[in-house]
Amino acid sequence: MGVPAHILPFSILIFLSASFVSVAAQKNGIDIYGLTLDSKVTSRFAHTTITSRVVNNAEEAQEAVFQVELPKSAFITNFSMIIDGVTYPGEIKEKAAAQEKYSSAVARGQSAGIIRATGRNLEKFQVSVNVAPTAKVTFELVYEELLKRQLGKYELILKVRPQQLVKHLQIDVHIFEPQGISSLETESTFMTKNLADALTTTQNETKAHIVFKPSLAQQQKEPGKLDTILDGNFIVRYDVNRATAAGDIQIENGYFVHHFAPTELSALPKNVVFVIDKSGSMCGRKIKQTQEALVKILSDLKPEDQFDLVTFSGQVTQWKPALLQALTEHVEEAKKFAHSIQAHGSTNINEAVLLAVKMLDESNRKEQLPSGSVSMVILLTDGDPTEGERDPQKIQENVKAAVRGRYYFYCLGFGFDVNYAFLEKLALENGGVARRIYEDSDADLQLQDFYQEVANPLLTMVKFQYLENSVELLTQDSFRVFFQGSELVVAGKLQPQAQDLLSAQVKAQSHTQNFTFQTEVNVADKEKVFQSPKYIFHNFMERLWAYLTIQQLLEKAVSASGDEQKSLEAQALNLSLKFSFVTPLTSMVVTKPEGQDQAQVVSKPVEADNSQSFSFSLSSRNAWISQDSKIIKSRLAFRSRPAPRVKNVRSRYKTEVEELHHSVLSSPGPIERGPHFVLSLPRQSNNSIQEALCVDIRASSQTPVDILSDPVQGIEVTGKHEGSTDEFVWLQVSYRNPEVQVRVTKDSIVVTRGSGGKSSSYQWQGTLYLVMPGLKLTLENGLLLLSASDKVTIGLASLGNPTPGLRLFLNDPVHFSSQASGVLGQFYQDLQWDPAGSSTAEDTRELSVRGKMYKVTRKPVTDFQGSRGTTPLPVFPCWSLEQPL
Repeated sequence: MGVPAHILPFSILIFLSASFVSVAAQKNGIDIYGLTLDSKVTSRFAHTTITSRVVNNAEEAQEAVFQVELPKSAFITNFSMIIDGVTYPGEIKEKAAAQEKYSSAVARGQSAGIIRATGRNLEKFQVSVNVAPTAKVTFELVYEELLKRQLGKYELILKVRPQQLVKHLQIDVHIFEPQGISSLETESTFMTKNLADALTTTQNETKAHIVFKPSLAQQQKEPGKLDTILDGNFIVRYDVNRATAAGDIQIENGYFVHHFAPTELSALPKNVVFVIDKSGSMCGRKIKQTQEALVKILSDLKPEDQFDLVTFSGQVTQWKPALLQALTEHVEEAKKFAHSIQAHGSTNINEAVLLAVKMLDESNRKEQLPSGSVSMVILLTDGDPTEGERDPQKIQENVKAAVRGRYYFYCLGFGFDVNYAFLEKLALENGGVARRIYEDSDADLQLQDFYQEVANPLLTMVKFQYLENSVELLTQDSFRVFFQGSELVVAGKLQPQAQDLLSAQVKAQSHTQNFTFQTEVNVADKEKVFQSPKYIFHNFMERLWAYLTIQQLLEKAVSASGDEQKSLEAQALNLSLKFSFVTPLTSMVVTKPEGQDQAQVVSKPVEADNSQSFSFSLSSRNAWISQDSKIIKSRLAFRSRPAPRVKNVRSRYKTEVEELHHSVLSSPGPIERGPHFVLSLPRQSNNSIQEALCVDIRASSQTPVDILSDPVQGIEVTGKHEGSTDEFVWLQVSYRNPEVQVRVTKDSIVVTRGSGGKSSSYQWQGTLYLVMPGLKLTLENGLLLLSASDKVTIGLASLGNPTPGLRLFLNDPVHFSSQASGVLGQFYQDLQWDPAGSSTAEDTRELSVRGKMYKVTRKPVTDFQGSRGTTPLPVFPCWSLEQPL
């Protein structure tokens, strides 16, 4: 989605996030004694209230600073401070009027705060107030947001970071989806086993309730210390049931919303030209990440797709003279070309994008594009045009004239040097969207995720139709294309003379046929659904309609000009003021009690700006940036979903081999480095001790290794071994149900949900608690565990010196099926210890695997599954595979 260049654009990635940060208060200072967040999500529309209660324990007046980060796609609707029983509300005004009121307040020596929509994924609101000795202040912020379905999920994010222990801290998330909740998962980047006990999730067919209420002891990083462990993201992802292809209509208080996301449709063939900036500013990590993303994207092309590549700096290079079908040999050749891209020179955007359009035109003229296929240009650039045509407006005119509404144009702006406003208008004028790619370690994943959003078009020319005189005030009701994993939403008001039944048709086209989806609902029955006050808030559907209308008006204003643009903005402004929304056209002013002589303005750059930093205008007394314990800076951020509890699998594993530790540790001999893989072997009838087998693999670095495959468990493990360093450069665990891939390198962990689903990147030094139906991922102290009650447990670690490299262990072997195979899977097939004729040496044995004999020797090896904080790492006894017999 987009907005005018001078107005904040909205994030395409939908999430709910708020953040509340506080500098830890010392004795006799400002202290947060209560922090609550209550979020009600009804029919994808989220209403969130953040309440913070602080007290001044000092003997003199102190300053409290309330700072909240929330999603730029959310609209703040209310803010108030309660000081000594007096409420000081915020006022939402048109931006110019808000600035005037602020200036007036400053002139009188008062402090005022202004909120402006801004940021990468977040916007920041801040206000400070002087607090008298023993006095209490309550801050309350309310905001609303329509969650957007992306890559098959709705997502709420809570970034929890109080930076001090809070006596009463609670998060409540209620989700009510009348269609029924089909999937629900919870993720946290700070959760531990002890802290997980503070999290409860209840769910039935249509409702879910997530409560996070940690005690002071659970919040402590270490016993007896004031440091809090709450520092990270808490995420909830969910999806809903879809009983009818025509979508679901819901009605409340005279307004309706129509959600449309049909399933079981075949993807349309697509014709895509990738236009890649290789100018000098792309050198280094940018071009490397672009290459990595491009190689992955090329792998995801389907055989019926057609594609080509254009690279440009000062000169423009066309990879092939015409689009090629995405056959294996063409894709592999394109990958080699992608790896060869070198960054140098200037930036000739105009010639490059016009060439891409010309290539589609030529294929079209020759009737080489499949009937009903979707044609698109994906541009990636990191700078302004510096070669050829340099006037952004002229380039926009050239592209619009060339495209003529026939193709979809997507613009990815890499970093903050790019002219984002130019790219945004370029995309929106030609049926696409713009997205900023942030220069982070996950930039390649950002590129891949964006491609996945548009990789599977299912329908074109989608039109919603309702009976004449039954509805009014419709939001956008026609869409050029519908993509897999997304959702089309239409809202409106029922006409007073509307019948008892509301009928709707959705007409659309695929490459093989025309579709007409039909549905009809009883208005009175639908109204009854939303009469439970626990799960809804008053007139939520009218507010949902207003929210969606404002966003669409602002998006239309991007490509409009003159009187049309002014009219669109005026309509959006009127709705913003009527429904008390802080939008890109409005601001909120908070006036504080008389005698407060601080002045501050909080402002952040819009997406179209080139600066990433926040801008603060503060008086000299507002020293909250320092670590002064008298000042409290609060931030709270959220994303929610319910989470099951995690068992300490690692502790169980250590217990099972504990009996062997003493004998090995007391025996002479050198300690060997950690093996590549550790297998927990099935117990033998004559042996009550759990044995462990250590295996190293020497493999070709040319092809991935089939480490483990169990079709019954639905698990595959592969990896890439580097012979020169005797290390695995990556390991990948793939699950069939749920459909998840976990790929680890020595630097990071990437989790991908489903085929073409969202990818998330994590660092080994962090923590993670991700629970989805049928699988649990926990990361703590550098050890990643993949487990479930009915699955083999897989542990992964990335070690540094003295035994660097990726490591893997397997536990719960009883879950392996008789069909397990692979380099490690073979050891779970008809394995026997010490068959007839084997060695009787205490530390040497023979084992039989499907009739094949191996010699193993018991040795002390580095225990990478143990405490990662211990130096040196502990050791444990393991039977090391020497050689096949």
